[in-house]
Amino acid sequence: MAATVLGVIGGSGIYGIPGLEAVRETKLDTPFGPPSDALVRGRIGETELVFLPRHGRHHTLAPDRIDYRANVCAMKLAGVTHLVSLSAVGSLREDIAPGDVVVVDQYVDWTRRRAGTFFDAGVVAHVGFADPVCPILAAAAARAAQRAGGRVHASGAYVCIEGPQFSTLAEAHVHRQLRFEIIGMTNVTEAKLAREAELCYATLAMITDYDCWHPGHSSVTVAEIIANLNQNAANAAAVLRAAIRRMPAGRECRCGQALAHAILTDPARVPPAARRRLAPLLGKYVK
Repeated sequence: MAATVLGVIGGSGIYGIPGLEAVRETKLDTPFGPPSDALVRGRIGETELVFLPRHGRHHTLAPDRIDYRANVCAMKLAGVTHLVSLSAVGSLREDIAPGDVVVVDQYVDWTRRRAGTFFDAGVVAHVGFADPVCPILAAAAARAAQRAGGRVHASGAYVCIEGPQFSTLAEAHVHRQLRFEIIGMTNVTEAKLAREAELCYATLAMITDYDCWHPGHSSVTVAEIIANLNQNAANAAAVLRAAIRRMPAGRECRCGQALAHAILTDPARVPPAARRRLAPLLGKYVK
């Protein structure tokens, strides 16, 4: 059985993992370009962990400028089997307050300009995405967040907008009428690519604000968000330490076989350039 390697993508405010031992950095290139920053590899206890700051360690990449394909492919090349996203989001419900954690179980994709698949040239693949997170990893993440002392919501729908602007008030009201729980700008793209890369994926969404719909929080200010981001960064470290103790020892889910029946292109018809480019993903299916 292959060893579990935990990948962590840190969102706004999370640019490192305190307590990581035997740390080393790796600058890795991928067939889709370089990831957002160097991969930071280390251990917490007996678990190997690979960390990547989604926006770069100095937060230089806006959500619509992130190369999500490079980030997820880099995790795949680094041997990651389980990928957890730590993300700052806005709440669309009164009972989901700043400081709470939502373990996402569904996404709605309202992005427009980003590459959301690895299979765009020479190979066609349609992976199943009805249940977009790994149920085993998500359950472990939820237990970890509860163990770390946070107020945790075990499910929630994440509507992903393009950004980098926040929502208008009209948009916020529409999102609430559609009964979405939280709003962000990044995770659905990662989730789609993680499924294509056959990685277990889960999101721990950390609430920073009430978007702009709440009468007592009528506008989103960067100062307020930054204050909550700093608290989220401290909470994230505690959650990760708890999560590592609850990581699945193996892979009893179907995430690792997502491409087994998804590739429609005849392997003999896959162009050599596509075969080389997609080797990290297709290697066990297209020889």
